[in-house]
Amino acid sequence: MAVNPEAVGRTYGPFEAYEVTRVKIREFADAVDARSGAHFYPEVARAEGYTDVVVPTTFAVVIAQQAEFHVVTDPEVGVDFSKVVHADERFTHHRPLVAGDVVTTTVTIESITQRAGISMVTTRAEIVDGDNAPVSTVVSTLAVREDA
Repeated sequence: MAVNPEAVGRTYGPFEAYEVTRVKIREFADAVDARSGAHFYPEVARAEGYTDVVVPTTFAVVIAQQAEFHVVTDPEVGVDFSKVVHADERFTHHRPLVAGDVVTTTVTIESITQRAGISMVTTRAEIVDGDNAPVSTVVSTLAVREDA
């Protein structure tokens, strides 16, 4: 079964708020080997001009992927997750994401391109704060192998 190209433009969310905590930041920084003290110590982060511990630049993927889950599990889109390979991820940060932030995410299917038995599904996740001000935009592309 092919991914449904008519799903382009479909939007999901906003979803339950995500609270960014020091623990989550530290765990992610450890996982990606981000060694800046600003990811671990509030006093270092404040000395660098942040209000609290700041996330590594790719942390927004944790939040975005929770929203993207709704795309890949929507039967009308037709993504078979067992046939997915992550193809691309791009970040636009509008402001630093720090411990204490509470954000929500809306995800939109930007495009679906099909060729040679592969569907390239591109989504845009918009992460906003409690005032609905932009925090990060995450554009992700999944390659979905079609049935033979």
